[in-house]
Amino acid sequence: MKEKLIGEDRRKLLLEWLKTAHEPITGSVLAKKTNVSRQVIVQDISILKARNTPILSTSQGYLLISPSRPNAFRKKIACCHSADKNVTQEELQIIVDQGATVLDVSVEHQLYGDITASLMIASRRDVHEFIKKFTETKATLLSELTGGVHLHTIEAPEEKILIETEKSLKEAGFLL
Repeated sequence: MKEKLIGEDRRKLLLEWLKTAHEPITGSVLAKKTNVSRQVIVQDISILKARNTPILSTSQGYLLISPSRPNAFRKKIACCHSADKNVTQEELQIIVDQGATVLDVSVEHQLYGDITASLMIASRRDVHEFIKKFTETKATLLSELTGGVHLHTIEAPEEKILIETEKSLKEAGFLL
């Protein structure tokens, strides 16, 4: 039987794994590797975040945030569409097909103000995984709180990619 890793030793190891990861690591994978429950991992991540460790919780798992890429361009875009999974998939695929990454989604809630969720969707594979999780969990999209209106922060290595992405989204009827 594998030995449980305790407290600080486990958190140090989690941080090392996140530092070397090239894509998000799920809480379940981290729990299995440390022989603890997923809930313990969630608590460890909360402790690390409280210590100002820049960890991003995404739908694909945990990711250590590296400083913004110096040559990357970012833009917020305002979109509106139904919560239909095929429509959501089309919107996200337009963005990644142009070469941009969907960093997050945000809505302006009437009670809570701005609510933002990290997405980190950079490829069709990421889109597929997001839609799969959306379908399996029967979760609701943040945009359902605002009648379909939402913002995405998108990032690309060249400004022209952002311009083309916005143009493609407008042609498809997704931009406000």
